[in-house]
Amino acid sequence: MQPLTDQLLHCALPDLPLPAALHPRWLAEGVLQLMPENARRAVVVSAGIHGNETAPIELLLELLAAISAGSLRPDAALLLVFGNLPAMRANRRYLHHDMNRLFGGRHRTAPRSHEATRAAELEAVTTAFFDHPGTPAGDRWHLDMHTAIRGSLYPQFALVPYHTHPYSPAFFDLLAAAELDAVVQHTQAGGTFSHFVSEQFQAQSVTLELGKARPFGQNDLPQFAPTGRAIRALITGAALPARQKPPVRHFTVAESLIKTSEHFTLNLPDAAENFTCLPPGYEIAAQPDRRWIVSDTARHILFPNAGVATGLRAGLLLAPGAPHLSLPE
Repeated sequence: MQPLTDQLLHCALPDLPLPAALHPRWLAEGVLQLMPENARRAVVVSAGIHGNETAPIELLLELLAAISAGSLRPDAALLLVFGNLPAMRANRRYLHHDMNRLFGGRHRTAPRSHEATRAAELEAVTTAFFDHPGTPAGDRWHLDMHTAIRGSLYPQFALVPYHTHPYSPAFFDLLAAAELDAVVQHTQAGGTFSHFVSEQFQAQSVTLELGKARPFGQNDLPQFAPTGRAIRALITGAALPARQKPPVRHFTVAESLIKTSEHFTLNLPDAAENFTCLPPGYEIAAQPDRRWIVSDTARHILFPNAGVATGLRAGLLLAPGAPHLSLPE
């Protein structure tokens, strides 16, 4: 049998036997629903929303293989999502548009593209999953796994979408058990998959950034093993593994650098890493209608990228902060 990665990249679906007791059903290409009897919680695990972010895709394939082999027996309703399959097969972040900016209905006003169509499809299948009679309503989770373009002073971190419903202490316990180095809290609504699931289904939803984007076969997967163990505990109801690292660092987004001009400049070297701490008063970016100056409190830069399309985020300025169990309207 071909390795699962080859199957996913060259075939429609991984060819694996799945336990009948889980009532497996492919809801769309690359979207598998597993529905055990008397499920304790509902969990969506997604990867490959950006096609060249390969380590999470390999982690999700490992999870699927363990379920197929019977070594992992979920007691949660599961939706496993391989996001942008054509981009995976082309080894590209996306083919036409960044799909992780098109959720929450934004695909309806985006130019026609594969990513807009797929975002609409993923919204529909996620809705069908949470509406399924066998899906528990009171304990909903979503882990959307990514990798970052740049290196990072905190290599593995979480992005919690803006939310007005409660996020539980158990959610932050999971992030700690996954050995994440940092957690960043968004303060504005966005077009990400994790924000859509959080907002629409009142789920404990999060984007996980697991190291740097590398080609298939070049990932050091053992470094992500703690995340894999935490996910397995979540979907089987087992105790979370004990954290071995120093405490998680928490940050809050203070300001977004939105590129509105082709004359946008970002005053950072190409090698600057995520979470780099900048001096107060430093001009981090500029365009004809404004300049961004680093303040005394929001000194850390995340996702700096001057090459994004006009209208998109070219970076985030972060301030240290505490975990948010909920945010006001």
